[in-house]
This record gives sequence, C-alpha cells and structure tokens, in this order.
Amino acid sequence: MRENAGHASTGSGPDPMKRRPHGPARKASAPAAGQVRVIGGRWRGTRLPVPGVEGLRPTPDRVRETLFNWLAPVLPGARVVDLFAGSGALGLEALSRGAAAATLVERDPGAVAGLRSLVQRLQGGEAAGVVQADAIQWLRGAAPRAFDIAFVDPPFASGLLQPALDGVLPLVAPDGWLYVEGPPEASLDLPAGWHLHREGRTRETRFLLYRRDAGGGMPGAPVATLPAGPEATPAADTET
Repeated sequence: MRENAGHASTGSGPDPMKRRPHGPARKASAPAAGQVRVIGGRWRGTRLPVPGVEGLRPTPDRVRETLFNWLAPVLPGARVVDLFAGSGALGLEALSRGAAAATLVERDPGAVAGLRSLVQRLQGGEAAGVVQADAIQWLRGAAPRAFDIAFVDPPFASGLLQPALDGVLPLVAPDGWLYVEGPPEASLDLPAGWHLHREGRTRETRFLLYRRDAGGGMPGAPVATLPAGPEATPAADTET
C-alpha cells in the first residue's frame, strides 16, 4: 500500500500496483500519471487524476466496485476517513454514493493540490475535507469515535499498516466499519470486538472489510489475530 498515495483504481492497461515507500513528500510539480473515474453514484464518470508519484498503487476498479457493493447499505449519511488518500478514489466514491462527509488525508503536496482543485469543482464537493498531513501523525490528534467508515490503504512496503490501524481504530464509531487493503501475505492484529465481514483477493492485493460490534474493540481488550492465507477466508468473496 502507499504512504499517503492514492488508492485510485485502474480500468484498463497496465496496473501500477506499487506505491512509494515512506519518506519525504514529493514536489507538487510532479506530473499526473493518468486518471481513473468515480464508478457509481452522483459523480459517476468523474475523472480523478492519478498523481505522478513514485510507487503509486491504484486500487483496481473491480476491487473498488466490490467494496462499495458491500458497503452500500451503510453509506447513506456516513462519516468517512480516507487515509493515504492519493487520488481520493475511495473517499470520493463514498461521497458519490451517499456518504455525508469524507476526510481525505494525504501527505504529498501535489496530490493535495489536485484533490482540493477537484472538490472545488464538484457539486457538493464541500463535503470532502482535504488534509495535508502525515497520516500517522494526523491520527494522533484526531477526535475519537468521529467516523463511521475508515479506509486504510498505506504503501505495501512501508510498514505503516499496523501503526495506521492502531491509530485509526479509536476514531471509528462503536458500530463502524474498517476497510484494509494490503499485499496477499498481509496479516494484522485487531482488538476483540472487530469481526471480518468480507474479504477478497486479486493476484497482487488482499482486501478486507471489518465491522465493529457496539461496545467492542476497546483499548486493553484481548487481541484477535487474522492470519494470512486462505485459512482466514471461510466466508470471503474472492477476486481473480
């Protein structure tokens, strides 16, 4: 996954599934590497520039379509946070499909400038708040229980997945949802009270949707470990 770089999706052509490692932000002058589109809702067809950032790994269209089919019943009125936002594909897709507000956290200044320009042109784009910040640092100061859905998709090789999860879980509402995207071999630890709702895979990606039980998953609770591999997917939806 990427360090504050986009989980935009690709429709056709080569799939740039690698993202930049954790490190200094790139200059705002980096050219666009392409574009993706919002695939559903009121902004369907809207083009989202993919920043020309080394290591950017957009989320495939099929993964995004599957994810938002899963989330469809809970999107209307939801408060969403999109960490490592990049192109903003996840947060903006959520808004397009009925979410009430989305906070897009992105470190790269060029990506941030592009997102701010884009949401200013969208009807209803004021529902998207674009924050230029290191995601891990931003999480330390964010308000608890502020979000109904959290998207966590850092760079695959960054080592930021577990720190991002540790930081974001206190921000999710008692009955909230967590989406995680990582490499096929990814494993992670979540507190008790979080349950795997759906899972899918591509050749390059493992993507998981968790639900939090009201009153569960509090700090200090026993840790539930999700192992990597097929044994963790008894009720999973598999993408090929």
